[in-house]
Amino acid sequence: MRGSGCSLITATRVSGRYLSHQKGLPSLPVPPLQQTCERYITALEPIVEVDELKQTKELVEEFQKPGGVGERLQTGLEKRAGKTENWLSDWWVQVAYLDYRLPVVVHSSPGLVLPRMNFSDKQGQIRFASKLIAGVLDFKTMIDNRHTPPLCMNQYYEVLSSCRIPGLKRDSVVNHAKSSRPPKHITVVHNSQFFVLDVYNSDGSPLTADQLRIQLERICSSSPQPSVEPVGILTTQHRDSWAKAYMNLIKDKVNKESVSAIQRSIFTVCLDGVMPGGSEATYHSCAAVQMLHGGGSQGNSGNRWFDKTLQFIIGENGMCGANYEHAPAEGPPIVALIDHVVEYTKPETPDLLKSSTVPLPIPQKLDFSITPQIKKDIEEAKQSMDVLAQDLDMRVMVFSHFGKNVPKAHKMSPDAFIQVALQLAYYRLYQRCCATYESASLRMFRRGRTDTIRSASNASAAFVQAFDDPSKQNTEKVVLLEKAVNAHRSYTNMAISGQAIDRHLLGLKMQAVDEKLPIPDVFKDPAYAKALHYRLSTSQVPSKTDCLMCFGPVVPDGYGVCYNPMNDHINFAVSSFNSCEETNGARLAQAMERALLDMRTLLDQTPKAKL
Repeated sequence: MRGSGCSLITATRVSGRYLSHQKGLPSLPVPPLQQTCERYITALEPIVEVDELKQTKELVEEFQKPGGVGERLQTGLEKRAGKTENWLSDWWVQVAYLDYRLPVVVHSSPGLVLPRMNFSDKQGQIRFASKLIAGVLDFKTMIDNRHTPPLCMNQYYEVLSSCRIPGLKRDSVVNHAKSSRPPKHITVVHNSQFFVLDVYNSDGSPLTADQLRIQLERICSSSPQPSVEPVGILTTQHRDSWAKAYMNLIKDKVNKESVSAIQRSIFTVCLDGVMPGGSEATYHSCAAVQMLHGGGSQGNSGNRWFDKTLQFIIGENGMCGANYEHAPAEGPPIVALIDHVVEYTKPETPDLLKSSTVPLPIPQKLDFSITPQIKKDIEEAKQSMDVLAQDLDMRVMVFSHFGKNVPKAHKMSPDAFIQVALQLAYYRLYQRCCATYESASLRMFRRGRTDTIRSASNASAAFVQAFDDPSKQNTEKVVLLEKAVNAHRSYTNMAISGQAIDRHLLGLKMQAVDEKLPIPDVFKDPAYAKALHYRLSTSQVPSKTDCLMCFGPVVPDGYGVCYNPMNDHINFAVSSFNSCEETNGARLAQAMERALLDMRTLLDQTPKAKL
């Protein structure tokens, strides 16, 4: 748990406080089997046909009968929970991330867009980057030393000094913060060339922003032209292709040392060239693309190492943000770090600490020996990345009519209000409801990750079907809206307290695999596949900073919808694939805007209904 630059005494103290804090957190519960089975059937009702549901009910009855396979797996799961810190976490990371073979780019790693920064040249970029690095190191010191809130802090310790390693069929994650000699350097990428930048002085104190600026200037002046072979683009590949290329790449001793230096670094800073900003109206969408995948091989996709848990991206024209590899952590720790860094970079004050008079070591450029095979792998990665970049449609909408203020004025949860509006928008476009995923944090439990809030409910279905029905009175629609919002709030509370259905069902299935039992029929049922085919994959990522997270759809015919509700506006990022004729991000964004406005009008024009 020790951070770079900490003395052994500090590290021991932090480790001790961290461990005692973690022990004080409850373990993730295993929900009762019958409860999950009943809730599973209820969750299917708005998204599957009646005849499908009849078959599923029979399979569920068979699965949960006394003395049946469900009870056996439940008992096994309860035993696992008694023996492990968290019965779910390792399985979840394995299934959701490390076994996932599609590229981490777009499909898994979110991007984060910051407000446009006030600079438009190289000097401004370097000045801001040096303040940002100093801000991250300040956050790191704070995490290493501060008293922790009543939530699992494990993810805060996982985002720095960690990296994903490609493997055939399954990847792994290494965290060097826990090693006997924690890293004291970051990686800086400029013109697709990689540099090691030591960020601590010999006495363990972090470099000041002034010192960092000098070092970044040295890096930029020693890499004025783009690299002929952008090795970083290899990390955008399909995971099995990258695993093969990786094994080939690190056969060479120099390459292996260079890759190891990147993997061991505390985090990565990508200094991008001028990025296409488009018009003022499309600026945020262009920025989202840059943070998510870098714009393709002709853009900045090679100026990255996408396996690195945390990459800060700073464009020469003030376009800034981050990209993070999802296996070690969820969004909240990343957003907490971003909020801290943005606050830290605001004051244009000189460093309080005077820069050391000791000359700084020249940042080390990482060399790569490029064989014909590696060159071929790079060319293939470029082509695949360009196909993916052209396929992704990313729309950022700043909904400026209202924000959290309106639902709060009507005593409604802003998140629930937005999710119900999304259900209405989707229904208006497709005349049906679909399986909808919203992530719920399990951080009140030791090593907790996420569970699923299923936003498509019987209550939301009743509301969206009634909304445009002229035979329905407004008072009735308001009652249905309130029921839909309350149902979402209730499901959210159920999920964050460890009583949702999705991770429990996954656990039961994984327990069967663990016990080498045949997979129960309930998991082979077409309704189960439909329940996991999330045409709407959504996440609320609130922050103090007026920023926005974005990610790709999780199915070819779906949407990725991320939003940050501020007080008087809401930032939305809507993604879809151009190769799917059914989906259209611009249409969903417009439908979302209309749904939110129509719901506000309904509430404003209707006398308060009594439930």
